[in-house]
Amino acid sequence: MSNLAAVMNRLGSIEIEEGGEPVPGPGEVVVQVMAVGICGSDVTYFEHGRIGQWVVNGPIILGHEASGVVLECGPEVRRVRPGDRVAIEPGTPCERCTQCRRGDYHLCPDLVFLATPPYDGALIQRLRIAERCVYPLPDSMSFDEGALVEPLSVGLWACRRAGLRPGDDVLVTGAGPIGILAGCAARALGARTVTVVDVSDFRLSIADRLGLRAQRPIDPIERDHDVLLECSSAQEALISGLRRLRPGGRAALVGVPKSELAQLPLAELVPQEVTVALVNRYAHTWPTAIALLASGRVPSEHLVTHHFPLDATAEAFTLPRRNPETLKIVIEPQRLGDPSRK
Repeated sequence: MSNLAAVMNRLGSIEIEEGGEPVPGPGEVVVQVMAVGICGSDVTYFEHGRIGQWVVNGPIILGHEASGVVLECGPEVRRVRPGDRVAIEPGTPCERCTQCRRGDYHLCPDLVFLATPPYDGALIQRLRIAERCVYPLPDSMSFDEGALVEPLSVGLWACRRAGLRPGDDVLVTGAGPIGILAGCAARALGARTVTVVDVSDFRLSIADRLGLRAQRPIDPIERDHDVLLECSSAQEALISGLRRLRPGGRAALVGVPKSELAQLPLAELVPQEVTVALVNRYAHTWPTAIALLASGRVPSEHLVTHHFPLDATAEAFTLPRRNPETLKIVIEPQRLGDPSRK
């Protein structure tokens, strides 16, 4: 039986190839991958071949926002069994280093993270992964929602890094999937107001449908927010957002500016004692993210705008350049053929 994968052999090109049959070892499972969301990092590797220190030096399978069904369990697997529907946490830590022992497994120097060079990702029909990385999904959740657990986890971690407290007024810069989900997470965690800023009317319309305050960029008039979740990667948005924080405000930077060095208006921020925290993925977020999506406290409708079969992965990766009304694209690895299904 073939195990097809979408393989990027060179920049801007993806081909469907045989990936080999996975065999689970001790503490591992094989998952039949049902849905994989395309992340901005996937697109960056596809177009540019690198993100900071991570450089694509050979063929790679992209995709790390995934869900599916457990097909097979190796020895010593206890939490799941064949037939379980699961969301996949894409990072496997060593569990031995200082960071892992103190609970910061996302900072493990030997973290094996799906679709981060040199490690392959989830755009394959059957995937072998550690049992610790799979979390059962309630029957009420779709595979699309299972794939959204990963970007929601980024938003949850940003809220934690910003020290979000109930009653805070929150500003989110960038209405991509992570920005919108970060805003929804902030609201679910007790924020009094959540304002999402973007230049795209389409993306703002999605934020509005999900009950968030949608706003085009404005010059800061007053310091009217307690928390900034910066999800746009735009230098201008970062500075503008920081200037809208009240004294003692807190910021979490999810989006990383394209330039190696980012400028901050420190002369303005120091008197206000603004705290700036950086966000690197997440830790211990999967159960909370699944619960928030399953309960509807974080709504998922309107986020997934397009579906593609595995053999149309290259077309899916180029769609945002051709269609501005695109938010989250999901690849269905078990489906081949007609890419037209929305």
